[in-house]
Amino acid sequence: MHKFDDLIYRSTAFALNALEEASLKVLNELQTGASTIAVKNLQMIQLQKVILATGMFSLFESILQEELSCQDGFKEAKKILSKKGKNELHDRFIDFYYAINVLKHGKGKSYNALVAKSGLLPFKIKIPEENFFEEGDVSEVSTLIEVDNQFVLNCAELIEQVSKEIRIE
Repeated sequence: MHKFDDLIYRSTAFALNALEEASLKVLNELQTGASTIAVKNLQMIQLQKVILATGMFSLFESILQEELSCQDGFKEAKKILSKKGKNELHDRFIDFYYAINVLKHGKGKSYNALVAKSGLLPFKIKIPEENFFEEGDVSEVSTLIEVDNQFVLNCAELIEQVSKEIRIE
């Protein structure tokens, strides 16, 4: 497998650290006075996390397609995980695959599948009729999945784990 999986967690942690530093700087500015620019900057930082998570999964898919010589890298990866009996990793991969689909496409089959098991997920999903993850959080952007640092790190870790299993295969 490409060196992508060797670098993904490191580059993700680096990006999140830079975003955290920027966030702390903006939050410090907000201590002395409210500012629309500061609020928009917090939202921009949050949106950057969404872009980071969806981007790493999209890139991973293209790498899988090339390395596995197939049209659908994720479908092939899921088959390999099932064949190897890696059921927990397979199910976790599907949950995050669906979460990324929801971030990219909004409500649909992936969203419905996640809502059905919302209490069992390692991340938060907005259930129908829910407007906020945390009311009053001025940094929140309009997504159906809460993309916090842990979600992004979980995506990177999952890519590492799935890559390792595919490489062994």
